[in-house]
Amino acid sequence: MSHTSKEHTTSSVEERISSATRSQWIKFAIVAILYILFTIWNNNYWLLFGLAVIFDIYISKIIPWDGWKKSKNSFLRTVADWADAIVFSLIAVYIINIFILQMYKIPTSSLEKTLLVGDFLVVNKVTYGPRVPNTPLAFPLTHHTIPILNTQSYSKWPYWNYKRLKGFRNVQREDIVVFNFPTGDTVALNMQNQDYYDLVNRWGWERVNKDTRTFGKIVSRPVDRRENYVKRCVGLPGDTLQVVDNQIFIDGTMSPLPQKAQFNYFVETNGNLLTEKQFRKLGISRDDQLLYNRSSDAELAFQFLGISINEAGNYNPVYHLPLTQEAYRFLQRSGWAKSIRIEPDAFGGSTYPYNYPTGWSRDNFGPLWIPKKGETIVLNEVNLALYSRCITNYEGNTLHQTGDHIYINGIPANSYTFKYDYYFMMGDNRHNSLDSRYWGFVPEDHIVGTPLIIWMSMDKDRGWFDGKIRWNRLFRLAK
Repeated sequence: MSHTSKEHTTSSVEERISSATRSQWIKFAIVAILYILFTIWNNNYWLLFGLAVIFDIYISKIIPWDGWKKSKNSFLRTVADWADAIVFSLIAVYIINIFILQMYKIPTSSLEKTLLVGDFLVVNKVTYGPRVPNTPLAFPLTHHTIPILNTQSYSKWPYWNYKRLKGFRNVQREDIVVFNFPTGDTVALNMQNQDYYDLVNRWGWERVNKDTRTFGKIVSRPVDRRENYVKRCVGLPGDTLQVVDNQIFIDGTMSPLPQKAQFNYFVETNGNLLTEKQFRKLGISRDDQLLYNRSSDAELAFQFLGISINEAGNYNPVYHLPLTQEAYRFLQRSGWAKSIRIEPDAFGGSTYPYNYPTGWSRDNFGPLWIPKKGETIVLNEVNLALYSRCITNYEGNTLHQTGDHIYINGIPANSYTFKYDYYFMMGDNRHNSLDSRYWGFVPEDHIVGTPLIIWMSMDKDRGWFDGKIRWNRLFRLAK
């Protein structure tokens, strides 16, 4: 470019700046202030270089950002106008989804009756501070898979380490929390709704990883692309938690049950099958209306429970039902039931940690200390069983043991200091919840946010003209 051309360009830029209207300067000032505030919130001051781009968009206009508007081709202008609007909308939705609010649908009954299957939530990410995404390049409005195509929706490059922007407060006990499933780092694609490590515990590593016909391809996922779960936080970093006969104790003090907590019961009727109307009075969905007489192990279970045959030589109808305390008391008064027995602990299955004889169970668990950032533990047999996953999978270290010697990242170690805070999560539907009793702790980098409101609620058991939309739940606070 000649000296004369450079002078002309400089002169043109100066003219555009000097001729910028008050409206242009106001728009620039508003956007620049918001951008600066976001940079401070993000604590990444390299982003301030972006102010030059914002200045050019609104004031200097060196780059013809809206050059398509001057095209003489009306079709091109229309297409470009639509493309501009769509791109702007996608960027806006992406930023809101990542840093402020996210939509979430309750898929399982683990939090009933506090949150119901079919509740649609707005999740607030600002309260605890939003995370900067680990995998920022992804197909818009997808989590880990592109629908229909069933292909991975994100790029593993670039990968950004954990960073959380400043929030209003930390997670508190009894908060309902949305988080990425901790053991979702590895997934069997044919059984994505099941815990991979539980599958390995039940079927063996060789079977799960080699039998692709049954289990599918085994894939790994970064933290921000793991399945979203929602549970209640019952234990905070540094707490010692214990469950005794379904009752939670924190540091030896009993925690109150959530108002709508549920447990499973075996309900023996007086001889009649329960009707749909009766189930509705008890608040029990069709998926939970299990007539246990039809189960293959019914007779063994009834003998174990002490349920006797009737005068006709048969068993009365026996249902396996989740009940709140309110529903339990109603059923006691109703005259529908001959006996009501809480589901025994033996039905709970194996608990965390796998393959170590703690003697713990679903209803009698712990005591277990919850790791806290900066706190140090002694490395021994018990602590390795309880906390090795935190040390390796969540905090990125290598750990191996040779005889009596323990090595972390190849260096001999007899203690370990945690770099993350951890939380213990449980569902309010205590006997129907895959939670921390089964897979352990939730690291702080897995925390997504907290539900804000229920914006829609749909009952899958009912028709459109029979109460499908739960109008009484719309725009209620999710708590």
